Amino acid sequence: MVNNQNASALPLMAMKEIPEPRNDAANITALVKDSGKVVGYQLSNGQTVDKDEGVALAKQGGIQGVGISERYGNEYLKSVPDGTESNNLSNLPSVSSSTADLH
Repeated sequence: MVNNQNASALPLMAMKEIPEPRNDAANITALVKDSGKVVGYQLSNGQTVDKDEGVALAKQGGIQGVGISERYGNEYLKSVPDGTESNNLSNLPSVSSSTADLH
């Protein structure tokens, strides 16, 4: 039997942390992928960061609209649910890691 009582809270519960973004926080505009796996993020301020740097920057309030999740001991960014599909990370364009200038 499935308990749907808290189904709407599941996405937020899966997040370890939802940092408060600063006023100058960037948005993620594209995912940097290598063989289909997300390895970094392109930001609205022109910066491209690897996954670990993205997590650290988000924790400092430098990226808005994301929370921190963890899988198999690795932290990654996840969209904060806001009812808008178009800004979900999975709906963003992706670029190849070979063309991105990861810092």
